[in-house]
Order: sequence, then structure tokens, then C-alpha cells
Amino acid sequence: MTVLAEPVTLHRRPNRIPPRPSWLVAAAVASIGIPPGGAAFGPGVQVTAGDVASGALVVVAAFLLVTGRTEMPRPAFWAFAPLVAGLGISTVHSADIGTSMAGFVRDLQVFVLVPLAVVLLVRDRRDLAIVCWSLIGLGLAEAAYGIWQSLTGNGASMDGQNIRAVGTFGALDVMAMSIVVGFAFLVLTAFALSAPGRGAAAVPAALAGLVVLAAALALALSRGTWIALGAAAVLALVLFDRWTAVKVLTCCAALLVLLAAVAGGGGRAVIDRSKSMAASVSDPDRSVDDRYNLWAAAVRIWEDHPVTGVGVKNFPAYRDTYATIELSSGSETADPVNGYVRQPLLSPHNEYLLFLSEQGVAGLAGFGALIAALLAGLWRRRGVRDPLWLACTALAAFLLINFLYADLGGPTCALVAIVIGAVAARAFGAVRG
Repeated sequence: MTVLAEPVTLHRRPNRIPPRPSWLVAAAVASIGIPPGGAAFGPGVQVTAGDVASGALVVVAAFLLVTGRTEMPRPAFWAFAPLVAGLGISTVHSADIGTSMAGFVRDLQVFVLVPLAVVLLVRDRRDLAIVCWSLIGLGLAEAAYGIWQSLTGNGASMDGQNIRAVGTFGALDVMAMSIVVGFAFLVLTAFALSAPGRGAAAVPAALAGLVVLAAALALALSRGTWIALGAAAVLALVLFDRWTAVKVLTCCAALLVLLAAVAGGGGRAVIDRSKSMAASVSDPDRSVDDRYNLWAAAVRIWEDHPVTGVGVKNFPAYRDTYATIELSSGSETADPVNGYVRQPLLSPHNEYLLFLSEQGVAGLAGFGALIAALLAGLWRRRGVRDPLWLACTALAAFLLINFLYADLGGPTCALVAIVIGAVAARAFGAVRG
């Protein structure tokens, strides 16, 4: 009698994403704070630790996408495709294609590849929370170091004193620390609004963190960051609750008046810097005057090259032809590490005008399509009591306002790309649960 063995069924392990790939995104955020070194700066291609880490994110995300372990949200393609098309058109029609190819890769990294990688690696609310907490962690670390720099005279030079907080980025990228700390401040503000329901210790911890971040932002003496951060923070407060916004803003105004009355040393520099913002229209200092000249030069370049611009990274080659004689030959920075450095003005210090002058209407339209898709997605999936939605909305507002008088450069490029990806993940519905 023959006994037939029962057929053996082989159970294949389901094809899933490895647990919490968002920790890779958090590691990339942490790498932004690694000092780039003096060799990382200059008119050529700048590669930092953040760029390497963000490149690794793209590789991992591409592997998961090809192997079917994740899916691209459908809205993401239509959001990023116009930008890629405009960037490609302007590069093909560039006056110097060789130079523009490096810019093509850079813009593709910052505005397309890394954000899409973050969208693929952030799957649910816990993943997005991990990314947001990594922003807070980096911001607090940079803030603590920046405060130490200002108090001990190891910061960047301002009016002959090394009191400006610049974090690990140094004076060569003088606004980087304020951008990083600004991101952390907005995320922690969004989390603080929901802190009363998280336990008795949540509110004091959130307030303590905000105090540290606010002190570092003040000592950074970055007027542009103050404006963008203030507008974005007010927006988050108003969206959450108007009465809460009134109470918080009243307390902040009273605190500012008190600090102005007792300020000395670095505090006096903060007050003087604040007063200079009011004089930016009637009596601008050299920094603001240079910005006005660069903006005018960018508009003139676009008027002569309206459709495709002069090509990515070609603004410096056309700057002197279109700028007036009042434009300075460069900006000056100094700190105890790098000493005195004179840096060339390589961009118009306005992201929208940079797109318009280098990529023309085609490039700016693609950039505008991405912005419109992000804002529309956030609006459709809004949740004013959701701290993650509030954080992403505030981060998007901060970037859009800051782009009016600043552009991307240095180690914060990779961080901005990750932030755009986090906002896109929330806007396009990739974050579930």
C-alpha cells in the first residue's frame, strides 16, 4: 500500500517595505549639521554630507519602487513633471549647456528626486512624526551651539564683534543655522499646540524647547528668517485657533518690550538689527541695496530671455552686464574659524527671480505648478487640529515667504529638499492613518 505524502505549501514572505525606512530620512536630516569645511564653498559644485545622505535616500527609494515594495502616489507625478519639463527645456536652450548641466542635476536633486524619495519612504503618521522630530533635534543642537558661539564671541562677525550665531555652518553660510532652527521652531510650535493632551510634562518641555530655539534665532541676526518665521508661525496659530493666536501674540509682544528695556550686548545688536528692517525701504543698508540691484538685474535678464532664460547656473555670467554700477563686487564674512572671506554674488537672492532669469517662463511655470499642487493638496487634506498638518503647512509658508528674498545654497539645500518631501507626503495623501 502506497502512502501519498501531503503536498507541501511554501509560504512566501510578503513583499513589504522594511520597517520604518523613515529613520533613514532622519539620519539624512542629522547629517546636515556636519560641518562642510571651507573646501565645500565656492562657485563650483558643492557636495556636502547632506548631499551624500540625500543621494542614499534616492537610491533606497528607487530600489523599493522598482521591487514593488512601495508605490508612487498619483498626484506626485503631475506635481513634479512640469518642473522637470521646464528645467530640461531651459537646459537644452542654455547659453552654456556645460555649466547648466551641473545646475540641472542640482535642481533635479533638490526639487524632484529627494522630495520624491521622502514621499516613498514616509508611509504613515509615525514615519512623518519621525522626520519632524529629527528636524526638532537638529534645530535644538544647532541652537545650543549657536547660543554658545554668541555668548563666548566665537560666532560670525557683526559690526566688528563675533556675536552672530551661525552653528556648525560657519560664517561662509551665515543664514543656514537660522533656516534649520526656523524649521525646528515651526514644527515644535505645531506640536506644542497639541501638547496639553499629551501629558503634564509635555507643555513645559515644549515651551523650554521653544525658548532655546527663539534665543538662537534672535542671536542669528537674520532679518529674512525673522520675517518668514513670524508670518508662518502666526499662520499656524490662526489656523489652529484665533483666540489662542491672540493670547500667544499678546504675550510675545509684552515679552519683546521687556527684553528691549533690559537688553545689552548681544541683545542690543538684536534691537539694532530689528530697527534696520524698518529702514529697508527708505534707507537700505548695503546688504539690502545689493539685493535690490540683483533683483533688477534678474528682471532685465528675463526681459531679454523671456521663454527659456539664460540657463541654470548662468546668472553670474550675465550679472555684471545687467546690473548697475552700484552693485558691490561681493559680500564679506568673517569668523574665528574661516577668518575674513569675500564671497561673490552668484544669485539674485530671490528663488522666484532666479527661476525666471535662468529658466524663463517655462521654468517658473514648472516651479509654480509644484507649489500649487502642494498647497492644493494641503488644503484638500487639511486638519487644523492635526499637529503634522499644521507643521507641514507652516513649513511650506516659511519656504514660500523666504524665497522672496533668499534662494538655495550650501548644506541647507538637502534639508530643504527633505522638507519639501515631508510636505508633499502630507499633501498627496501618502501619509496614512
